[in-house]
Amino acid sequence: MSATLVIIDVQKAMDDPRYGVRGQPDAEANMARLLAHWRQLGNPVVHIRDDSMDPDSPYAPGKPTHAFKDEVSPIDGEVVVEKRTNNAFIGTDLMQVLEQHGSSELVMCGVHLQYCVESTVRMAANLGFMVFLPEDCVIAVDQTDRNGKTWTAEEVHALQLAILDGSFVKVLHSSDLMQAAEHGTLQ
Repeated sequence: MSATLVIIDVQKAMDDPRYGVRGQPDAEANMARLLAHWRQLGNPVVHIRDDSMDPDSPYAPGKPTHAFKDEVSPIDGEVVVEKRTNNAFIGTDLMQVLEQHGSSELVMCGVHLQYCVESTVRMAANLGFMVFLPEDCVIAVDQTDRNGKTWTAEEVHALQLAILDGSFVKVLHSSDLMQAAEHGTLQ
């Protein structure tokens, strides 16, 4: 049984300025390397696509920004799960897809860390999956708190990973994750 790689919402819409200043400028290249490695190992890959019901959203179907980013576009045989909420398990067939793959371990990456990635990895952990989160393959954006203070994407990234690590996911670097997967020692 192999871990399933789940790539969340890496669509052209993520670059829309309305989402704010983003961090992790190398994340797409890191995700592309991770995806290529997963494909080489023959491990299952699932792509989550945000199909926003808001017609003004850059994630709305029919808009050019709805397309997956070239670096991580699905290939034949890879499943695409369409979602309409911030959690990829709600109202989708993701659970059935993962059951078909027989995976109890998930590697999850994508955008935005503090929104869709966080809600999906928390749910995955609550459903009993062992979740690995490659720190260099998730993207956060600046966040303004209720007191008006703006936290940089790098600060949000560091804090979100610290909150999730140990309780919901195991955070590690993608190079360590790829090495462990290659040797069958993912844990």
